Amino acid sequence: MGGKQDGDEAYGKPAKYDPSFRGPIKNRSCTDIVCCILFLLFILGYIVVGIVAWVYGDPRQVLYPRNSTGAYCGVGANKDKPYLLYFNIFSCVLATNIITVAENGLQCPTPQVCVSSCPEVAWTVEVNQFSQKVGEVFYTANRNFCLPGVPWDMPVIQSLQQELCPSFLLPSAPALGRCLPLLNSTPPELPGISSNTSISQGISGLLDSLNARDISVKIFEDFAQSWYWILVAVGHMMSTMFYPLVTFVLLLICIVYWAMTALYLATSGQPQYVLWAPNASLPSCEKVQMNTSCNPMAQPVNSSCPGLMCIFQSYSSTGLVQRSLFNLQIYGVLGLFWTLNWVLALGQCVLAGAFASFYWALDKRRDIPTFPLISAFIRTLRYHTGSLAFGALILTLVQIARVILEYIDNKLRGAQNPVARCIMCCFKCCLWCLEKFIKFLNRNAYIMIAIYGKNFCVSAKNAFMLLMRNIIRVVVLDKVTDLLLFFGKLLVVGGVGVLSFFFFTGRIQGLGTNFESPSLNYYWLPIMVSILGAYVIANGFFSVFGMCVDTLFLCFLEDLERNDGSLDRPYYMPTALLKILGKKNEVFPGDKKRKK
Repeated sequence: MGGKQDGDEAYGKPAKYDPSFRGPIKNRSCTDIVCCILFLLFILGYIVVGIVAWVYGDPRQVLYPRNSTGAYCGVGANKDKPYLLYFNIFSCVLATNIITVAENGLQCPTPQVCVSSCPEVAWTVEVNQFSQKVGEVFYTANRNFCLPGVPWDMPVIQSLQQELCPSFLLPSAPALGRCLPLLNSTPPELPGISSNTSISQGISGLLDSLNARDISVKIFEDFAQSWYWILVAVGHMMSTMFYPLVTFVLLLICIVYWAMTALYLATSGQPQYVLWAPNASLPSCEKVQMNTSCNPMAQPVNSSCPGLMCIFQSYSSTGLVQRSLFNLQIYGVLGLFWTLNWVLALGQCVLAGAFASFYWALDKRRDIPTFPLISAFIRTLRYHTGSLAFGALILTLVQIARVILEYIDNKLRGAQNPVARCIMCCFKCCLWCLEKFIKFLNRNAYIMIAIYGKNFCVSAKNAFMLLMRNIIRVVVLDKVTDLLLFFGKLLVVGGVGVLSFFFFTGRIQGLGTNFESPSLNYYWLPIMVSILGAYVIANGFFSVFGMCVDTLFLCFLEDLERNDGSLDRPYYMPTALLKILGKKNEVFPGDKKRKK
């Protein structure tokens, strides 16, 4: 007898009948105040980090290319020269790999000049032009591609030796503000380039990668042609998804704020320039101290060391902000995860409060509040900001741990033995399971917070105990709900995908001129965007449905424990659900059946 009683109470005592309980409690107080204060202080610090990044950062270093003198192309004195031309773009391949070049802001060890337009035809300096003047070969022929300040009467051979003017030009087109060779351009016949097989392969690889420019241009053209039709799987559904739209906007604000802050922080240092020469091992260059600081505005002139120039190396790490750059970026990443999880928690708690107001209304037509969603939103922000921050912080720490583990795994992947890889895989699996469990626990804790107004720990405990007392029902409902949500998303996304495919490929005939499919370069682009948009919208809509099911399920379990269907303790569940369960509420003789 005692053993059975202990087993029944292993997960707490069932909820007792409370005649004063009528759904989400209105007389409540603030919960988890300490965590609320900590969260608000963290947000304040997050704002300070954004201000510091705004003051010291310079996103032009990413948005605009720099020439060899360090000046930006497309702004200031170079306002009419928005493009950057590389004298010898093959040096980007010959000196290092493309990944390293990209990490250095697409800087290459070759002179670079801002130009108003990119070269349209191929051209190479002829041997008989070496003795002519720069003005005759370049300026009079509209080849304004020399570095600023090169005099008209300088011999061409001297300008080439000092790399003040380009020795060849390739037909190019602007991409990312830089003049990049066209795919069908022919490499020039220059010494040391065409005769080297590996160099030719490197040039071919570079030109293949530059083909992405043509694809990107066509993609933008496709967007311009098909944007209206992409938004048609979207416009009519927005009105039924008001609150998921609010959540989406808040999430977007968090992501954009973090991205801008990270960008400004990354560009907070001043660019540093050092001396460099293509053949620093020559005897004539031994007296030059390479990799020492230099002024890009005054390019070095040293006839004894050919090709000596002042090039960009990196961004300075001096100063308080630069020395703390790594810590500030970590702070920003923590802020991103915490704010995103808090916004999601807010949406779950608000929806739970609204759905609970529906369930615990004895008369569904009369007792439901006028504005349940707005009331739940105000109530959650006023009393439970700290509780939401508490749950979001726990989830954030687990997610940060997963990110760190993934980073370590990626760095050590090549040096691992099978045992170490197995251990790493086990750790990753454990953290994944822990994250799933915390999300499940937080979700149900927010429901209890919305109903009873208790702090996070008490709400999580009560929700867990209630679910464990009804573990069979939990498992069955969870699997059924997941299956229904999966089929619902599959139906919406699959339907939109099939319809988009037939429309954008022109296979739907007889729709008239107003519904004629546009002419596209890549019809898969609007199809993929339509599918992605349909998934986002379907996921938002079905997340509301899922939250509704979870909230009503917890309310239903408590309803079964609190009430027995008698006159004094009637069930709050709808009449249809009572019939399914084979239960009913007692009524006085002559009374009409209770309304749904």
